[in-house]
Amino acid sequence: MHPFSYTRVSDTREALDEGRRGGRYIAGGTTLVDLMRETVERPDALVDISALPLREVTATERGGLRIGALVRMAEAAAHSKVRTLYPVISEALELSASAQLRNMATIGGNIMQRTRCTYFRDVTADCNKREPGSGCAAVQGFNRSHAILGTSDHCVATHPSDVAVAFAALEASVHLLGPDGERRVPFADFLLRPGSTPNREQALRKGELITAVEIPALPRPLKSGYLKVRDRQSYEFALTSAAVGLHIRGGVIREAKVAAGGVGTVPWKLPAVERHLIGERPSEALWAEAAEQAAEGTRPLQHNRFKVELLQRTVERQLRVVGGTK
Repeated sequence: MHPFSYTRVSDTREALDEGRRGGRYIAGGTTLVDLMRETVERPDALVDISALPLREVTATERGGLRIGALVRMAEAAAHSKVRTLYPVISEALELSASAQLRNMATIGGNIMQRTRCTYFRDVTADCNKREPGSGCAAVQGFNRSHAILGTSDHCVATHPSDVAVAFAALEASVHLLGPDGERRVPFADFLLRPGSTPNREQALRKGELITAVEIPALPRPLKSGYLKVRDRQSYEFALTSAAVGLHIRGGVIREAKVAAGGVGTVPWKLPAVERHLIGERPSEALWAEAAEQAAEGTRPLQHNRFKVELLQRTVERQLRVVGGTK
């Protein structure tokens, strides 16, 4: 492992000072430490922020929910307000990892985790995300698990987070604190598509710290849930997944929030599916017709063409589970 310095901080000002000097923030360390062991990541300085006061789940004045960046995955999944108002978040978290990892990993760290692409983690392979300009071995290599949405000639790796798919569906925002003060970034803009710079994965400025993820107030009741399809049931990463939220009043769908995981370079919002649902009455035919729209814009590779149909079937199944039929 590459030598590094370690500093534990107790307040945000101290953390920002260290971050401004180039320190990398770490809390649970469930992703970063692995990458350091594999020499994929070689930070010169680590800043332990686990003691910062960012571990609360609170209701917002407008009726939404704010989840502190250092709330553990297990804590967020079990929180009564999360389970009651946004079960899609709880389900995504519980399907993400083992109990041991959920007890260590934080919400902020989860959305910052890097791809599980085998070429990214193999330091002998060409990877523009790890080494800009080196190429993308996955484009012509074995790419069964890779993305079919949001790809570029420079990168086809998927984003691995499950709860990020739920946040994308619910149109959450990320609260940041940096040398220039506080700001809030829509979740759709926080995680970046690869384009020609796949090494730049988040819309963070130097030294910025994630303080919370906020879910906006949404119409009640909001029925929601998360479905994850994978090669094995025991905490595998998604081949496809679907986060669905539906507000049904008077037998008509008034609001629809749908996103997919395991298929995009970032958690993938599905506006065409949402548009097809709004104003309609739940039915088996509607779920199938709406799910067909999930394939809009897909660009399958040699080994992952099956993901197009699998995505559609996953979305259809979860629409049926959440929305029911009459």
